[in-house]
Amino acid sequence: MMTAREKIGQRLVVGFGSTEVDDTLRSLICDYKISNIILFKHNIVSATQLKKLCEDIQKLVIENTGHRAFITIDQEGGMVTRLSDDCLNIPGAMAISATQNEDYAYKCALLTGRQLLKLGVNFNLAPCVDVNSNINNPVIGVRSYADTGEGVAKFARETLKGYKDSHILCSAKHFPGHGDTGVDSHLGLPQVDKTFDELMKCEIIPFKALIDSGIPAVMTTHILFPQIEKNNVPATMSRTIITDILKNKLGFKGLVISDCMEMNAIKKFYGTVNGVESAIKAGVDLVFISHSAELAKEASDLLTEKLKNGEFDITEMDNSISKILSVKDSLKYEDMDFDINLSKEYSKKVLKDSITQVGEKAEMPMITNKTVFISCNQFRATLVSNEENEELNFAKYMGKKFDTKFVVISPNPTVEEREKVIQSVVNFDNIVMGTYNAHLNGGQLDLIDRLYKINRNIMVIALRNPYDLKDLPKDIVKIAAYEYTENSFEVLYEILKNRETPRGLLPIKM
Repeated sequence: MMTAREKIGQRLVVGFGSTEVDDTLRSLICDYKISNIILFKHNIVSATQLKKLCEDIQKLVIENTGHRAFITIDQEGGMVTRLSDDCLNIPGAMAISATQNEDYAYKCALLTGRQLLKLGVNFNLAPCVDVNSNINNPVIGVRSYADTGEGVAKFARETLKGYKDSHILCSAKHFPGHGDTGVDSHLGLPQVDKTFDELMKCEIIPFKALIDSGIPAVMTTHILFPQIEKNNVPATMSRTIITDILKNKLGFKGLVISDCMEMNAIKKFYGTVNGVESAIKAGVDLVFISHSAELAKEASDLLTEKLKNGEFDITEMDNSISKILSVKDSLKYEDMDFDINLSKEYSKKVLKDSITQVGEKAEMPMITNKTVFISCNQFRATLVSNEENEELNFAKYMGKKFDTKFVVISPNPTVEEREKVIQSVVNFDNIVMGTYNAHLNGGQLDLIDRLYKINRNIMVIALRNPYDLKDLPKDIVKIAAYEYTENSFEVLYEILKNRETPRGLLPIKM
């Protein structure tokens, strides 16, 4: 017979700040009986360390709760990866769909799932099935397969098959859709002013497709849908959206999980602890408090007391816990075949096939010592991304590879900085500029315009969202690479060096 504390512990998922089981995590598990963990980049040093960490977590959770832990991770691929460099990090959703090869979606998910299970992670918080219908969306973008519901569903189904065949849990996110927003819910409270019927014609299409295909979990979003939920609470806290729509209308029987309740959309406007209580009452099974142990403890204390006092529907509470334990008991843990070197080679092939030439086809430029490369460093475009790696810079990487000049700029260069860049590159034959969310950072676009006026021999490579290329002059050579990673630099170097014609096709309209 579970105590109230143990019941609440099954409903919570927490994060911690160490690469090993530290006193903070030990207290959350031993004293608060919290049974589920989320891992981030800061928890992972290597494959060997991660495997040991997961083994230690499972041992501690089983000893203190009598049941296994869900060990979760955001391993989407591309710009949202948590694993270390000695592991497989697949391309992201938009890159995979740019290949037009649905089998790539299946195989990438299969390999990711096999690897995660081998390392001890049993629940991947992917795929992202948001329809990126708003080009100014700051948080989804290349995490989406396409800008139509059908386009997303086509690749998401194959991704689900891959995860199923690897025997790992996965989750479709972010219900009922985060694609048509101009606000990042990590930072603010977005609103989508659409009716249910309008959502059914776009945003909900891929969710319904995956529900019908047996997706084991669906993650909710922290967005207001005022046409559907009149009480001014986001989807995660809305019983109308979670229970009436997701469970009853769409027939979803699996685990409903929340996005992190410490995101500003919840924390700033409703309070994390209050949000956790409301999410559970709305019908969410697993609620994430991903960073703060103190907030997790506060939530556990409050919810345990309210459960004891009869403030939760006991039948719903017990049914949710039964569902959680049933899924935990059903998980398979056999060691599946996984060759890291072959997997990395496969992933590189997928990424190379994704590179897309946008607009009028033009011959790749000849790279010489009279070519100059320009780019900003990768920056944290959204809080779902990892902390930026200041050592990783596109221009620097290419400049060293081709033994030619490179210029590092700010993410949104000022007028003065742009003028200095112009003066430093006037004597070069051609220019290759790597952009990073330039469509949201006008300084980069203005620099391209200024460069074009002094030198028509210019190539622009979009290293995240292809929308950077949308309004550039026709005779600029435009390439979409979908991610700012060393993996993408490697395949771009091969394409530039050999003057290959990129094979990808743009999966969005511009």
